[in-house]
Amino acid sequence: MSYLDSLRVFVRVVELGSITAGGRDLRISPAAASNRIRDLENRFGVRLLNRTTRTLTTTEVGQVLYENARRVISALEDTEAVVGSYSGTPHGTLRVVAPLGLGRRLIAPLIPQFCAENREIDIRLRLSDRNINIVEDGIDLAFFLGHPEDSTLSLRKIADCARVLVAAPAYLAERGTPQVPADLLDHNCLLLRFPRSPEYFWMLETPQGRQKLTVKGRFDADDGDVLTGWALTGAGIANRPRYEVADHLASGRLIELLPDTPPVAAQFGCLMPHRQLQDPKVRLFVEFAARQLKGAV
Repeated sequence: MSYLDSLRVFVRVVELGSITAGGRDLRISPAAASNRIRDLENRFGVRLLNRTTRTLTTTEVGQVLYENARRVISALEDTEAVVGSYSGTPHGTLRVVAPLGLGRRLIAPLIPQFCAENREIDIRLRLSDRNINIVEDGIDLAFFLGHPEDSTLSLRKIADCARVLVAAPAYLAERGTPQVPADLLDHNCLLLRFPRSPEYFWMLETPQGRQKLTVKGRFDADDGDVLTGWALTGAGIANRPRYEVADHLASGRLIELLPDTPPVAAQFGCLMPHRQLQDPKVRLFVEFAARQLKGAV
């Protein structure tokens, strides 16, 4: 690997907080990543990282190197993107993140076809329902379902994603079927919640306008598929994207509730750093995804 490659390894190790994670992200072994860091330390004659069995932090000079190396790599990627736009053949690595359920069902199936059509582009897909700092984590493109608040990023809306309230017949037989939105307050609602998340509520569309309900439940999870699984067992009522539970609704394993006052649709789209707008491989994948997913949500 070249000196620049070693800098790339160092930057990813710092960003991911682990030599193993940094190496895995760049598709090299932890031993190879560790050797790259050692080569840089030998080159500069200083220690760049403080390592213990549980933590990894930069030394003072290591932080200086990280900040400058990151700017150099970012500038190089921008330059490659501009040159690539003239060559007519986008190339390079595209780092994509998506929520777990959406990523599994919608984004992951697109990648083999896209890469078959664009053989100079590699894609590294990461699936997580956790909040991710797109800029700090070096992400090129982040798909989302909801209403992102970060105004410093460029947003491309793909579609409005219909949501639906669902429960299993067994649950409804035991607890009764809600007739109006306020009835949900007396039910066990299955909530998608993360550590340090704000007060939880469901927003429904009604003839009188949007109605906010501070629903409650005896248990929650940070994975939407877990909520669907719980609903299928008769544990409670879930608020899920329609495309995720369409098969269960068709089979009768889940029943749609309050169809006249459904949950507010979620925005489905992608976010990217503004500098990535000029990268042809980013634009190419966004347009490909938008075409392929039209009508899928």
